[in-house]
Amino acid sequence: MLLHLHVKNFALIRETEIDFSEGLNILTGETGAGKSILIGSITVALGGKVAKEMLRSEEEPALVELIFSVDQPGLLKKLQELEIPMEDGQLILSRRVSGSRSICRLNGVTVASSVLKEISSWLIDIHGQHEHQSLLHKKKHLEILDAYAHEKLSPVLAGVKDCYEICQSRKKELEESLADESARVREQSLLEFELQEIEEADLKEGEDEQLEESYQRMVNGRKILEALTVVKNLCGGEEVSASEQLGRACRELSGVIRYDGALESLNEQMQAIDSQLQDAVRELEDYMEGMEFSGQELAETEERLNQINHLKAKYGQTIPEIRAYQTEKQERLDRLVNYEQYKKKLQEEYEKASEELKGHCIKAHDIRSWAALELTRKMQEQLEELNFLDVQFEISVTGTKTPTALGSDDVEFLISTNPGEPLKPLGKIASGGELSRVMLAIKTVMADQDEIHTVIFDEIDAGISGRTAQKVSEKLALIGRSRQVICITHLAQLASMADGHYCIEKEAVDGITRTRIRRLFGDEITEELARILGGAKITDAVRWNAMEMRRLALEFKKNRKTGKT
Repeated sequence: MLLHLHVKNFALIRETEIDFSEGLNILTGETGAGKSILIGSITVALGGKVAKEMLRSEEEPALVELIFSVDQPGLLKKLQELEIPMEDGQLILSRRVSGSRSICRLNGVTVASSVLKEISSWLIDIHGQHEHQSLLHKKKHLEILDAYAHEKLSPVLAGVKDCYEICQSRKKELEESLADESARVREQSLLEFELQEIEEADLKEGEDEQLEESYQRMVNGRKILEALTVVKNLCGGEEVSASEQLGRACRELSGVIRYDGALESLNEQMQAIDSQLQDAVRELEDYMEGMEFSGQELAETEERLNQINHLKAKYGQTIPEIRAYQTEKQERLDRLVNYEQYKKKLQEEYEKASEELKGHCIKAHDIRSWAALELTRKMQEQLEELNFLDVQFEISVTGTKTPTALGSDDVEFLISTNPGEPLKPLGKIASGGELSRVMLAIKTVMADQDEIHTVIFDEIDAGISGRTAQKVSEKLALIGRSRQVICITHLAQLASMADGHYCIEKEAVDGITRTRIRRLFGDEITEELARILGGAKITDAVRWNAMEMRRLALEFKKNRKTGKT
C-alpha cells in the first residue's frame, strides 16, 4: 500500500507531502489545478519518462519519493536478491532528476531505472486517462486474456515463442539456400580462394608483433648504430671516457685506503661501479655485432609483413580475428560442398519445429478458450453491477492460419448493450463512457490475478454521469475494501464514497503559481462536494444535496461492511 508521497520542484509543485489512507482515496480539484501533475510525479518515481517541461530548473533538481508498506512474498524475495535492506516492512522509492541526470534509489540503495520499473510493477497499477481507448484494438484484448490466464498460459507461450523463432530462422536459411546454382558456385570458388590464401600464409600467434619489431630495428639500424657508437666511445673509448676516468678514480682511491679504513666501503662501491660499466660496454658491443643484417633479411621481413597486413585488411585486424574468419568461412564452405545434405537437415529441423509449434499453439488455444469462458462470466457480472442493464458480453477466440510468436489465436471482445441487438465487436459500438466501465470491470476482475495492492484511476469516470456514475462509485468503494484505490475524479458521486478525500488547489504566491494538496475533513468534504455539484454560486440547497450524497455514501459502505443490501 502507498503510505506517503513527497514531491519537490516538479512542474507547478514547489513541495508537497501526502499521507494516503487505506481504501478509496479521492483526489478532486478545479480543472488545471494540477491533478494530472500529481499522477505524473508518481509515474516518474516509478521509473517513467520525465518531460523537460516538468522540471522547474536545472539548479533545483526534482525529487519524488514514495513510501510503500510491503508484505508480498514474491516482492520480498526479489528485494532480497537485489540486496535491498528492509526495515519495518517499508520500501522507499526515490528519484532525483536534474537536467539529463536521474538517480534512482530503493531504501537508499542506488539502482538502475530498469530495476525501479521492475519493482514498481509489484507495487502499483496506474490506469491513465485514455487507457480505456486501448480497448478499441484487438491486440489489447489478447493481452488482457493472456494476463488472466497467465499462470497456465505462460509456460505454453514460452514454448510457442521458442519454436516460432526456430521456424523463422530455418525458413530464412532455407530461402537463402535456394539461390541459383551459379551464385553458389561463385561463392564456393571465392571461399576456396580465401581459405587457401589464409592457409598458405601459415600465420603464427604473435608473429606480426615480432616482425614489426624486427622491421623497425632493421629500417632504423643506421641511426641505432650511430647512437650506440657514440655511447660506446663515451663509456669505454680509448681516449677520455667514463671507463678510463672511473678506472683512474679507483686507482687513486686504492692508494689512500691504507691511511683510513673508513674509505674501504667507498672503494668497494667504486670498484662495483667500474665492473658494472665494463659489463655494460661488453653487452653494448655484443648488441652492435648482432645489428649486422643483410639487405635480403630486410626484404624478406618487409615482404612477410606486407603479406600479413594484406590479410588483415581483408579478413580481420588481428591474427586471431583472421583465424576466426577462417573457421566461419570453412563452415560455410562445408555447407556449400555438402549442399543437399545441408538443405535436407534444414528442412527436417524446420518441419520438426513447425510440428512442435502447432502442438504448442493448440495447447494455447485450449487454455485461452477455457479462460475466455471464465473471464466472460466474471465480466458479465461486473458489467451488470456497473449499470449495463441488458448487457451481453463474450470473448471470441478463433484460430488463425499463420502462427506468430503469440500463437495462432485471434481474440476479440464482443458486446451487446441493448436488448435484441446481436453481439458486435466492442471497438465498433461502445461509447467512451461504456469503454471506461468495461475497463473498470476488467481492472476489477484482474485485481484478483495479481499481488498489487494499490490501483490508481486517473479519471475513470470519463463519459459517465447520473445513475451510472453512482454504480461506478459503488464499484470503486467495493474494490477499496480489498486494496488501496487512488482516484482522480470530477464527479460528486465518486468523491462522496471517499475514505480519504484530498483537494488539489492552485494558488499564486509572490507572483508564482503553485499547486498544493491537502486532506479534507468534516465540513470541508461537504464544501468540496458542493463545489463539484454547484455552478457559479453554491447555495444552501446545493450544500444540502452534498450532505445527503455524503450521508448515503457512508450508509452504503456501512451496509456493505455489515452485509446488508
